[in-house]
Amino acid sequence: MEAGAVFLLLLFASSGTASTASFYGDSISFMPPQKNSDGTYKVTFHHRQNGRSNCQDQSSYSCESGVCTSFDKSSVLQTDQDATGQDRWCQTEGQTTATVQANKNTFSLSGSGCCWVSNVEGKTNWTSDAELNLGTRSDSRTVNSCPVTTAVSSLRVPQNCFSRFRLLAHDPDGDSVKCRFTSDATVPSNFSLDEASCTLTSAGQVVVGVHVFEVMLEDFPTKNITMTYADGSSEHREASNTTSPPLCKVKLQFSMEILPAIPNCEAGHVQPMFLSTTPSHGDVLYASVGQSFQIKAKAQAHHSSIHDFQVSGPHNMTKVLTDESLGKAELTLSWTPRHSDLYRFVPVCFTAETNETQSEMRCVVVMVTPASIVQGKATVQCLPNKMMVALEKASMPDIDENYLKLSDKSCSLTSNSTHIMATMSLSTCGTKLEDKGDFIVFKNEINSFVLPTEVIVRRRTVKIDFFCQFPKSISISSYYNLHKSDYIFTESSFGSFGYTFEIFRDSNFTNKVEASAYPVEVKLLDQIYMGIQAQSDLPNVKLFVESCKATPDDNPENPISYDIIKNGCLKDETVKVYPTDLTSYNFQVQAFKFTGSYDQVYITCSVILCEATSSFSRCAQGCLSDASRRRRRRRGFDKETVGHYITQGPLRFVSAAVPEAALNENTLNENTLNENSDKKSEVMKKSDEPIAGDLSVCLSVCLSVCLSVCLPACLPAYLYIYLSVCLSVCLY
Repeated sequence: MEAGAVFLLLLFASSGTASTASFYGDSISFMPPQKNSDGTYKVTFHHRQNGRSNCQDQSSYSCESGVCTSFDKSSVLQTDQDATGQDRWCQTEGQTTATVQANKNTFSLSGSGCCWVSNVEGKTNWTSDAELNLGTRSDSRTVNSCPVTTAVSSLRVPQNCFSRFRLLAHDPDGDSVKCRFTSDATVPSNFSLDEASCTLTSAGQVVVGVHVFEVMLEDFPTKNITMTYADGSSEHREASNTTSPPLCKVKLQFSMEILPAIPNCEAGHVQPMFLSTTPSHGDVLYASVGQSFQIKAKAQAHHSSIHDFQVSGPHNMTKVLTDESLGKAELTLSWTPRHSDLYRFVPVCFTAETNETQSEMRCVVVMVTPASIVQGKATVQCLPNKMMVALEKASMPDIDENYLKLSDKSCSLTSNSTHIMATMSLSTCGTKLEDKGDFIVFKNEINSFVLPTEVIVRRRTVKIDFFCQFPKSISISSYYNLHKSDYIFTESSFGSFGYTFEIFRDSNFTNKVEASAYPVEVKLLDQIYMGIQAQSDLPNVKLFVESCKATPDDNPENPISYDIIKNGCLKDETVKVYPTDLTSYNFQVQAFKFTGSYDQVYITCSVILCEATSSFSRCAQGCLSDASRRRRRRRGFDKETVGHYITQGPLRFVSAAVPEAALNENTLNENTLNENSDKKSEVMKKSDEPIAGDLSVCLSVCLSVCLSVCLPACLPAYLYIYLSVCLSVCLY
C-alpha cells in the first residue's frame, strides 16, 4: 500500500496550565468516509479529550499544507464533568471535516502533546495516531470505515478488585477488531491485553497509583474482499489475515487509577453493579435524525451511595440521575441527532460512581438512521429494529379501519382520531427482506380483507405498500442474523408492546450474552439461563409464557421438536423458574441436543400479555391439561393478547474435553485414539469380531469419561444415553 495522503493533527499546548499538565487520554472516531464526484474524499472525525479542570482548552488542529483542499473545525464543547465540584475530571468533543486529495489510498492522523497526568510509569508526552484505508470495499461497495471506541475520563478500580476491563471495539463494516499495546508505549507492570476480545486483565498484583494505557485498535476483514482505489488500482485481502496491514488503525488512550484495597469486592456491595435493564457492553442501539433518543442504565450498591454516572458521549447529550431505594440509581441519557450525524456510529460509555470506587465501564454504539419518510399520506419511520407506519384517515375517505390488516393478520392495527397506525419489528408481522445490491429493503403492506361469511361488500379495496431501506454499509443485515431478541406487536386493546428474549451468563440474569457472541456455544448438561421481558405503555399488565419448545432450526413448526413448557406447565424436569416481577419470566434448563447430526438448538416460546387484575385471563389460569385447554373459553379480547411466538438461539453444541484422568488410567496408544476411518481395520481383526482387549479398553475409557462428566449432576436418562453412545462407538 502506498504511503498515501498524510493528514497531520498538530496538537499545540494551550494557555491553561491545568489542561497541559493533566491529560487523561483521548479517542478519535470516524464517520463513514464519502467519496465526492471529483474523486476527493470527505473525512469527518470526532475527537474526545479527557482531562482535569477546564477541558475546553483542548488543543487545536492544523492540516499539512497541500494535503487537504478544505479543513473545517467545529468549536470544542464539553460533554461531561465531575459533579462533585472539585474539577477532578472532564471531557470535551470537537468535530473536524477534511476534504482529502483524490488518488490517495490512505489517510493518516498523527500528533503529540504534553502532559499525561502524573503516573506510575513516569510517562509525560503523548501521541495520537490513526490511519484509514480509503479503498472501496467489494462486500459493501462503500469506502472502508474505522473501528469505533472511546472511554470515560476517570477510571478507578480498587487494587484487589481489578480482574478485567473491557474496551469498546465495534467495527461498522463487521470486520474483526484486534487490540494491542502500541510499540512505543510503556506497558504498565502486571497488565496484559487480550488481542481478540480487547480486554485488559491483570497478570499479577497491580500497583496502586495512576497508570496510562495506549492501545491500537486494528481491523481485518472476516471474508475475502477486494479494495478498489481512486487511482484505478486494487488489492485483494484475505479473510482474517493479520499478516497484511490492517484496513484501519485507531489509537485509544486512557488512564486508570488503581485505588487501595477495599474489604469486599463483590459486585453490588460497595462497587456498583449494573442491573438487567442496562444495555449490555457492545450493544448497537439506533437513533433517528431529529427525534429524541434515550439510553437508560440502572445500578445498585447495597453498602454505598451512587452519586453520579460518568459518561462519554456526544456533546449535546444530556443526563438525568434518579435516586431509588436500596442503593439503586438510574441514569437517563437523552440525545437528539442532527442531520450532520446521519449514519454516524457514536460510541457511548458510562460508569456508576460512588465515593469509594465505580462500577465496570459499559459501552454501546448508537447508529444514527434517517428520519421519518412520507410516502403519499402514509408516514413511515424507519429504525433498524422496527418500522412504524401512520396512515392519515382524511386521505382515505370511506375506508373502514376494522377491515384492514398487515401481511400477517395476527399483528393488529391501532387508531386514534386522525391516524391508523402499526408498529412492527423487521422480522415479524410478515415483513419481507429484499437485497437490492447497495441496499437492504424491508417491505410490508396494509390490505383490506373480506370475511368468509360475506356475500357482498360495499367497502373500498385497500392496498398500501410501505418499506424501509437501509444502505448495506451500516451492517443492518448482520445485526438481524446474529441475534434474535426484540419483538414488537400491536393490538387494539394493548396498543404497541414488545418482548425481549435473552440468554444470560448466570442465575443473576443481569449479564446478557452479547449479540456478537451468537451462536452461543454450550456443552451438554450446561445450565442455560434465559429471560423474557415484556414492555408495554400500559401500567397493569402481566406476562404469561404458555409454551416453550426446542427445534433444531428456527422454524417453530419443525416436526422435530421437544417441549420444555406446554400449556403453561413445566414439561422438562430440569426447568427451574425464578421469581420475577409481573412483566418478566426467567428460567434455566439443562442443555440437551437432538439425536442425529444436529448440533444446534433454537428455543421458541409462545407468550401472552394479560390485564394483571383479570381473574379470567389465560395468565390467571396457569398450567392447564390438554383436556382443559381444549375446553377453555374463547379469549376475552379486552383481557389478553393473542399468543405471539418469540425465538432465541441458536445454541451450538461443542464437545466436552476428555478428562485427563480418564486417559491416564488406561494405556491406550494415542495413535489408536486418533485413527481415521481408513485405519479402523487395525483395531479390529480380519473377522467381524472385535479384539477383546481393544473393546475392553474402549469401554473402560468411555465409562470413565461418562462417569466423570455426568455424575453426580445429571439424570439417569442422560447417563443411559452416554453409555449407549459409548457402546455403539466401541462396537463400531
